[in-house]
Amino acid sequence: MPTLSRPTSPPQAARQAAQARARIAALRAELARLDDELCTGTLLRRMKVCGRPECRCARDPAARHGPYYEWGRLEDGRLVHTQVSPEEAQRIDRAIANYRTLKRLLARWTRESVRAILAESYAETES
Repeated sequence: MPTLSRPTSPPQAARQAAQARARIAALRAELARLDDELCTGTLLRRMKVCGRPECRCARDPAARHGPYYEWGRLEDGRLVHTQVSPEEAQRIDRAIANYRTLKRLLARWTRESVRAILAESYAETES
């Protein structure tokens, strides 16, 4: 990734600005391809022991009950855990992946915006 530095000549400024704007356009296109659902948090797949001594899960770790899916996230500054169905887990898993992709794309968009601003302001002051 190129560093965030000011251009040193008008041609370099024009080139950097054009490249940054092209990368921003590509980022916008990537953002448009994201699904509609976004979720924060972590999705866990758990196998559980029921606690009954006569149950097969007490003797055999491979015989544990489940899988159970648990979604953990922060709500109003507090950690909340919710047990969800396998169908909900699939949707939440995609939504978490979308959210993480969105954050990565926004960070890249921010860096490219700074590059464009620095290059365009150099071009404006030199003209």
